[in-house]
Amino acid sequence: MTTFITRRLLQSIVILLLVSLFIFLAIRLLPGDPIYTLVMENELTGLDEAEIEAMRHEYGLDRPMLVQYVDWLWGVLHGDLGTSVFTKMPVSEEIFRRLPITFEIGFWALLLSTLVGVPLGIVSAVRRGTWIDQTVVTLSNIGITIPVFWLGLLMMLLFSLRLGWLPVMGFTPISEDIVLHFKKLVMPVLCSSVFSTAAMARQTRSSLLEVMHQDYVRTAWAKGLKENVIIFKHGLKNGLIPVITTLGLSARGIVGGSTVIETVFAIPGMGRLAVSAVGNQDYAYVQGIIVIIAATVVGVNLLVDIAYGWADPRIRYR
Repeated sequence: MTTFITRRLLQSIVILLLVSLFIFLAIRLLPGDPIYTLVMENELTGLDEAEIEAMRHEYGLDRPMLVQYVDWLWGVLHGDLGTSVFTKMPVSEEIFRRLPITFEIGFWALLLSTLVGVPLGIVSAVRRGTWIDQTVVTLSNIGITIPVFWLGLLMMLLFSLRLGWLPVMGFTPISEDIVLHFKKLVMPVLCSSVFSTAAMARQTRSSLLEVMHQDYVRTAWAKGLKENVIIFKHGLKNGLIPVITTLGLSARGIVGGSTVIETVFAIPGMGRLAVSAVGNQDYAYVQGIIVIIAATVVGVNLLVDIAYGWADPRIRYR
């Protein structure tokens, strides 16, 4: 198992390096210039070309691209994600201030989708062909196809404007008001979890149905074992690989898709910061955010790989 984890760690490091190089080059190859954007936004059009070049030199944008990448990567390895051209503040401070907000929404959404999606998939598979199964399948299909931003607007209209049960948008730290904090999380968490809940239910149902037709499961039924033992010990345990895969994809989707949720509900998280950074072509913020998201995705992939080895010992030796 140690060799298996070590190999996956080395692969993760290589992937992170490739992602960092790709995003560094891609953001600089896009049309536009952050210095000119800064000049226009701050109404500094009176600056001459020499002063603009001095600003570009101040942020190291006049150096060869390879030198810029090496310097930036060296800073990342030491916890320095660079300095914003627009705010002139360290990028790491702002990102790590917003990161817990994004992760909190993602954590609750993933927990909700697992606690709801997996049981629904089990019930649907066990009661295949009944009205319960048809209801779960229908709701799952709707959950996968429904646009998240549209669902968020509908929830705001219903629960906030019509019924007045929940705040419309925003975020309140738990240290200021714990009740208002969780009230403001309800709609973003529900919206974030809809797709992953539906995907978990569908995949659990499909995996369990496939396993329940295996010979060893029919033998367990013939021995007279209890239904719960057959489902959870012989059925679900042996059908966990696709479910774990879906769980990993859901975790990545929730973190990577935070931009939509945070924009709709005006939440000051990392996703909303990414939207404004891309609009301003703020290289430092975009690079830092993408690296954080990539590290999160790689970390989730590593956990999924380890979970594969736990669910199926044969994978540990591949």
